[in-house]
Amino acid sequence: MKIAVLPGDGIGTEIVAEAIRVLDALDLSFEMETALVGGAAYEAHGHPLPESTLKLAKEADAVLFGAVGDWKYDKLDRPLRPEQAILGLRKNLGLFANFRPAICYEQLVDASSLKPELIAGLDILIIRELTGDIYFGQPRGRRTAADGHFPGAEEAFDTMRYSRPEVERIARVAFEAARKRNKRVTSVDKANVLETFQFWKDVVTEVHKDYPDIELDHMYVDNAAMQLVKAPKKFDVIVTGNMFGDILSDEAAMLTGSIGMLPSASLNSSNQGLYEPSHGSAPDIAGKGVANPLATILSAAMMLRFSLNQAEAADRIESAVKHVLASGLRTGDIWSEGTKRVGTREMGDAVVAAITKKTITG
Repeated sequence: MKIAVLPGDGIGTEIVAEAIRVLDALDLSFEMETALVGGAAYEAHGHPLPESTLKLAKEADAVLFGAVGDWKYDKLDRPLRPEQAILGLRKNLGLFANFRPAICYEQLVDASSLKPELIAGLDILIIRELTGDIYFGQPRGRRTAADGHFPGAEEAFDTMRYSRPEVERIARVAFEAARKRNKRVTSVDKANVLETFQFWKDVVTEVHKDYPDIELDHMYVDNAAMQLVKAPKKFDVIVTGNMFGDILSDEAAMLTGSIGMLPSASLNSSNQGLYEPSHGSAPDIAGKGVANPLATILSAAMMLRFSLNQAEAADRIESAVKHVLASGLRTGDIWSEGTKRVGTREMGDAVVAAITKKTITG
C-alpha cells in the first residue's frame, strides 16, 4: 500500500504529521513517500505542482493531502498560485467524486451554532462532482466586452458546463452510496435559471430509473442552503455540482461544530483517492500548534476504507476519535465550557493512545 504524503502549506504540515502518527500506530505495512506541493513547492521548484510530485501521486494507491495556500502568494499569476496544485491533482488523477460526510458527534452537539434538537444525530453525506462545472469549463479569461450593459468595458468570464457522462457517473455514485445508508438522495441544482442545471436535473432523473429502491428529490441550491440550517436531518445523501458542492459542504461543516471536524475523500473510477480535511491552510495559526488535526485523521480513516481496503483499521481510527472526544479533550475550535483545551500534538497523542491501548471497539 503506497501513500503519497503531501502536507502542503500553513497548518498542513502539522495536521498531516498527526495523521501519519495515527496510521503508524495501526501497525500496518504502508510505504509512505513525502513530496512538496502548493506554496512550499513553488518556493523550491517554481511551480505548485512539480512533475515529480504529480508522478508520485499517480503511482500511489492514495494521496494524503494537507492544505495549500498563503496570502503572500496572492499576487502570483493564477497558474502559479498554491491552490492550482489541488486543481491539477483532481484533473490529472481524474478525481471526479468528492465525498464529504457531515457528522455531528454526540460529544460536540453543544459546539454547533444550531439548537441541539436540530443537529443531534446528524449524518449527511455530500457528494460533490469535482472535475467539471465552472471550475474547469472553457472558455474562460478576460476581454473587452462586445455587448452587455457596458460594451467596451473590461470583463472576466468563466464557463459552466457539464456533459452527460459526467452527470451520469456522479449520479450513480450518489445512488450507490444511498443504498448503503437511508436510501434517499437530494439532487441540488439551479434548474430554474441555468440551462446547465436543467440538463443536470434531467440526466439525474433518467439515471434514477435504474435505482427504483432509492427515493429521489430535487432542490434548488438556495433552498438547500436554507434547509441545511432549518432542518438538516431531513437530508441523507446530497449530490450536486462542483461550485454548489463547495459552498454547501462548508456550510454543513459548521453544523457539526467546526470545519476542523470535516474530512473528505476524492475518488476516481479506480478508487484511487486523495484524502484531505475540508478546511484550508489557515496561515494565521500556522506554527502555533493549535490547529485541529481530527479532520485529517478522519480523512486518513476514509483513505483506509475507500482506497486501501482496510475497513477494520478505519473503524479503529473513528472509534478512537469518538473515545477522545468523550474524554473531554478539545482543540480551540470545538472547545466549550467544561472541556479541556489541548493543542494539535496533544490531540494526536490522545488518538494514538486510544488506538495503541486497544481499548477501543468499533
